[in-house]
Amino acid sequence: MISIKELRRSFGSIVAVDGVSFDVQKGEVLGFLGPNGAGKSTVMRMLACYLRPDSGTATVCGFDILKNPLEVRKAIGYLAENVPAYNEMTVGGVLNFVCDARQITGKARRQVLDRVVPMCAIESVYHQVIDTLSKGYRRRVGLAQALIHDPQVLILDEPTDGLDPNQKHEVRQLIGKMAKEKCIIISTHILEEVEAICDRTIIIARGKILVDSTPEKLRLEYNCSLDEVFRKITRSKVA
Repeated sequence: MISIKELRRSFGSIVAVDGVSFDVQKGEVLGFLGPNGAGKSTVMRMLACYLRPDSGTATVCGFDILKNPLEVRKAIGYLAENVPAYNEMTVGGVLNFVCDARQITGKARRQVLDRVVPMCAIESVYHQVIDTLSKGYRRRVGLAQALIHDPQVLILDEPTDGLDPNQKHEVRQLIGKMAKEKCIIISTHILEEVEAICDRTIIIARGKILVDSTPEKLRLEYNCSLDEVFRKITRSKVA
């Protein structure tokens, strides 16, 4: 469902993404890992058509990010690292605004809101102003807007950031339930999250892919925890 071919992107003299290529299929949950500044968010933003690559391209559900950006955006649910929101709006106002943008109206709108609001456990803050929400609830609202159109592909940048342990568990369970029917990429610094919900792991540093494997294979190969694997790979191959 996702096919990335030689994506490159620079910001001035800084090469953020340097010839990245990989595929992700339906039913896969990919953990996209790397130290700060590795290029993870830049790859995800290019996939979601927020950034244009300098070269290379990618397809999402058969649509090219350069030639068919509108179709790509329709197919993707994107949770950015810093969720943009209108602080003066209520949670319900934001979700209805997203429905307007997605052209979801009438009975279909009521159905999607009835589905996504309890799914993300935001019933208690539905009429609350965004500016008054905790970081955890803001994150949940961001996840709700990403899920509102029931996309085939989910791109989630730090989906449990700011959530308490119970909320993290609930979000991980939700991702697990959706995994069979969707193609999911998760960027996170929480290695236990990768072990809990990801069946594949890519580690990137300085814009290049260092490893493409599974959490289990990496633990067996290096004979240590995934935390230690991550440190060994990113330190030894980037030094």
